[in-house]
Amino acid sequence: MAVTGVLRPGYVQLRVLDLDEAIVHYRDRIGLNLVSFEDGRAFFQAFDEFDRHSIILREADTAGLDRMAFKVAKDSDLDHFAERLLDAGVNVEVIPAGEDPGVGRKIRFNTPTAHVFDLYAEMELSETGPAVRNPDVWIAEPRGMRATRFDHCALNGVDISASAKIFVEVLDFSVTEELVDESTGARLGIFLSCSNKAHDVAFLSYPEDGRIHHTSFNLESWHDVGNAADIISRYNVSLDIGPTRHGITRGQTIYFFDPSGNRNETFSGGYFYYPDNPRRTWQAENAGKAIFYYEKALTDRFMTVNT
Repeated sequence: MAVTGVLRPGYVQLRVLDLDEAIVHYRDRIGLNLVSFEDGRAFFQAFDEFDRHSIILREADTAGLDRMAFKVAKDSDLDHFAERLLDAGVNVEVIPAGEDPGVGRKIRFNTPTAHVFDLYAEMELSETGPAVRNPDVWIAEPRGMRATRFDHCALNGVDISASAKIFVEVLDFSVTEELVDESTGARLGIFLSCSNKAHDVAFLSYPEDGRIHHTSFNLESWHDVGNAADIISRYNVSLDIGPTRHGITRGQTIYFFDPSGNRNETFSGGYFYYPDNPRRTWQAENAGKAIFYYEKALTDRFMTVNT
């Protein structure tokens, strides 16, 4: 399929309570490259990503999400999507180049669930990105959990349908899968893709806005999810659940927490999505199997989110 417009998740900026502790976790446990430390923020890149960074950490008094960004195909797309956002009644802020190192101009908007999103077209290439001439599988041997890329975020809020509507009607995302209470019509989970992945962002129903459920990192295989579990056990990383599998997306997964309490996921597999595919729907009474396919039940810990 031809991917145009919004291409993929680009980066996420998270708040952490202790930046030094967080650097050890994301660099040595998850296996990201520490690109730079600038303006009180740490910038990271996974070994199979071409762009300069995909994870930004900022020390703060509370953990959670600052913003998530998507990369678009070309600079003129920013003007195109800014116009469409404004036509839909969504306020747009233009951010000049340089707010983040190596990143061009951006447009910023908020969703009804009080999440902040950026769109950008230009980012410097990473000095440690994949080779492009007679390329080996990797330049430097991957370490830790061997995360290949930042994959997606799952975000929590009240009116998730209104937020998803912006992504579908303005940014041309597709709803690949959803969790629905058919007795009330309430949508409890909405999974959206701008590519042929099972999802690039998800919105999950929650009684408070502006929350994040998890930040996900792609791994190459189910074997690598097992390796992540070994690292979690060896270094006493706080485990949430897994290794297991999702019914929604079919992804193989393990959930755990960074030292500040931000939930991370390592994720492999999942189906390929194409725009002509029918939407997959799960009923609320099957929510446990939808989220954790083997256990068929939700845990109390899973239902907690970050600010």
